[in-house]
Amino acid sequence: MKVNSIGVVGAGQMGNGIAHVMALAGYDVVLNDINEDALKRSIDLISRNLDRQVSREKITQAERDQAMSRIVTTQDLPQVAQTDIIIEAATEQEIIKQKIFDSLLPHLQDHTILTSNTSSISITRLASRTDRPEKFMGFHFMNPVPVMQLVELIRGIATDKQTYDTCLGVVEKLGKTAASAEDFPAFIVNRILMPMINEAVYTLYEGVGNVNSIDQSMKLGANHPMGPLELADFIGLDTCLAIMNVLHDGLADTKYRPCPLLTKYVEAGWLGRKTQRGFYDYRGETPVPTR
Repeated sequence: MKVNSIGVVGAGQMGNGIAHVMALAGYDVVLNDINEDALKRSIDLISRNLDRQVSREKITQAERDQAMSRIVTTQDLPQVAQTDIIIEAATEQEIIKQKIFDSLLPHLQDHTILTSNTSSISITRLASRTDRPEKFMGFHFMNPVPVMQLVELIRGIATDKQTYDTCLGVVEKLGKTAASAEDFPAFIVNRILMPMINEAVYTLYEGVGNVNSIDQSMKLGANHPMGPLELADFIGLDTCLAIMNVLHDGLADTKYRPCPLLTKYVEAGWLGRKTQRGFYDYRGETPVPTR
């Protein structure tokens, strides 16, 4: 299927990055959010990030201007339904994602492919709530989207080959690399990454090391670019907890039990960078560990 337009539902951290790379690759993008301020912030951020790419000579000024001209924003969900592929990039809560797809269904074109950027939730279960499970799949980008090379493509039990091939073609046009994952909790990347982060939180919880020593150990001892607690703050502790709960519930294995300290941070509203406090406090000039 020829793809000309992409709809993105959710103008947060992932949604604005997806809109950025899609517009830069030549797709017309309709970016949706229920919050008008979120849409304005998203467009400002995309503009700044494109300017940064121009200054680093990654793209030309003309390419930057053309990309910005391809993005339109709307609070009207039916407007998104007129695109060829829709990528849901809302918060990692299944009930919210289901409501979005329920609202889209009456307005969709027959050929429109539905996808979710979920990092852990069952694609088969999300697809079963729609009228087109064969045209539904997981389209999981990594954060930050303009920088990260990988995209996980996850087929539900009913996803047909044409849908998969169409999404694969989009990934290739973006200049990114696709990894095909089966529809099991957290797929590939987060099935491996989140238990590591959770174990780092347990290491902190049990007093084996403090925040600095844990992150420094993994950066210098395992050559990770970011420590696991720093990375958790970057991802969002609420997202980390949600994925661990999906793993624990879906696989029924105690090794995926979320650390109580992770739960406590989320209950406190200390979600990481987006709330200025998590395992680090970001309110000053330099981040300071909170434990």
